Amino acid sequence: MRKKLGGPNETEFEKIKQVDENGNEWWSARLLGKILEYSEYRHFKPVIDKAKEACLNSGHRVEDHFEDFLEMVSIGSGAQRPMEDGVKLSRYACYLIVQNADPSKEVVAQGQTYFAMQTRLQEIRQMDEYNRLKSEAEKRLFLRDEMKRHNIQLADAAKEAGVIEPLDYAIFQNHGYMGLYGGLDAKGIHKNKGLKKSENLLDHMGSTELAANLFRATQTEEKLRKEQIKGKQQANKTHFEIGKKVRKTIEEIGGTMPENLPVADSIKVIVKGNKSKPNKGKK
Repeated sequence: MRKKLGGPNETEFEKIKQVDENGNEWWSARLLGKILEYSEYRHFKPVIDKAKEACLNSGHRVEDHFEDFLEMVSIGSGAQRPMEDGVKLSRYACYLIVQNADPSKEVVAQGQTYFAMQTRLQEIRQMDEYNRLKSEAEKRLFLRDEMKRHNIQLADAAKEAGVIEPLDYAIFQNHGYMGLYGGLDAKGIHKNKGLKKSENLLDHMGSTELAANLFRATQTEEKLRKEQIKGKQQANKTHFEIGKKVRKTIEEIGGTMPENLPVADSIKVIVKGNKSKPNKGKK
């Protein structure tokens, strides 16, 4: 096994990621436990067991994400000894672990954001439909449709939280944008990107920017529902915090901030172009 070390902009979670000879990424449960500030591995094992149960309940095969192996552990003076209770974790396994770890620890909250975002992006990449897409235009159309669907679900969740009036919802949306775009609201993003007031922001986003906003929307909806958040102020705060955490993750993995991503041509042009193309399947 060879260890792939991250650069200075990557998180501690990325730095301990390892890659096997087949290019498959994995994490050592023992190292992850240390980063999550568990003083002894035996205290971390119950968290792993809970994560395995969650994996099984979600319909996944536990052995596909939690692989037992003989791990060599340093014992001082450069010497090592084998430990039989080593576990290789997939990214999804790490996600389940941080969801079941001690929520009072700041590093656990950071891990939840990091692995949630990375797992969601990985899920998108692994979608059969998404993987068949070759061009940037096709990816944009796919993600834009996903964004439309999840924005409807986000609006429903916000309404349950108490965001009822159209003006209140606009304020709620702005809080999400401000978190993700470093303080810029919808108007500020328009100005920063040179867009007209009448132009829809989402229609001019490339696939990378759409993916970041899709994650912001899905995670905010999930948090609003899961924690049964009530009140406009709390909903706004939640949306802002999720946007800010997504931004932080982008920064930590060395990505480009969304306000600095290039403006794409209107997606309506792509849709119009697709409609004008003859269907080759018909004579």
